[in-house]
Amino acid sequence: MQKKFNTIINGKGGVGKSFFAVNFVQYLKDNGIAHTAVDTDNENSTLKRFHPESLFLDIEEPPEIDAVFATLDKADLVVMDCRAASTDIFLDYFDEVKIFDLLKAMGASLNLIMPVNHETDSLEQIRNISERLSTNANYIIVKNEALSDRFDNYNQSATRTKLLNELGAREIVMPKLYDWLVAALNRNDLPISAACKSPLFDFFNRQRLQNWQHGFCGELESVREILLPTAPKTKKNSKGTDSKS
Repeated sequence: MQKKFNTIINGKGGVGKSFFAVNFVQYLKDNGIAHTAVDTDNENSTLKRFHPESLFLDIEEPPEIDAVFATLDKADLVVMDCRAASTDIFLDYFDEVKIFDLLKAMGASLNLIMPVNHETDSLEQIRNISERLSTNANYIIVKNEALSDRFDNYNQSATRTKLLNELGAREIVMPKLYDWLVAALNRNDLPISAACKSPLFDFFNRQRLQNWQHGFCGELESVREILLPTAPKTKKNSKGTDSKS
């Protein structure tokens, strides 16, 4: 089993990391996929508000980061929502403990899920991370349509060219959802799956939420083989039965 550690990261605040994390974890729950969710935001703790069973990690304490990665001993899938301005903390930690050697020993890979919008700062964060980690990690770029319908800075950048052509990055879209619906979800701490059945939302808005979730889940499905644990490949042996390779 190839274990996966999914880190949702971009040091720029307000690019949609937590909104992605909340809905990704809901996707895992709705599909019965076992996982460990980790919140690192000590100010808002959005992930933990929506999914109270999530662990909380104080990233100022290296032993706590150790403990989160150590959960891979028992879990095949970990999802961590990284707070704003945490990029350097994690990159320095990765160097300190030689994280990729440790992940290899655990049979795990690191996925970096990085939302991007029209702002240069969000692209600069992605450039910094990809230059530091190079081919050691898998990259999924999330175009957040809630914050922009144009991604010219990212689309025309040398960073995107390198990500796609040299680092094997994949791109997905996080569809736009009306601000008033996002505000209502946050006000009531309701994941979209619950909101779609809640009387707090009228028929039309429940339909809007369902349509958004359908589109979002479709994007996740397109990169499912990267995000989710994968079983070893099987091949036919001389007796015609399956064997793991």
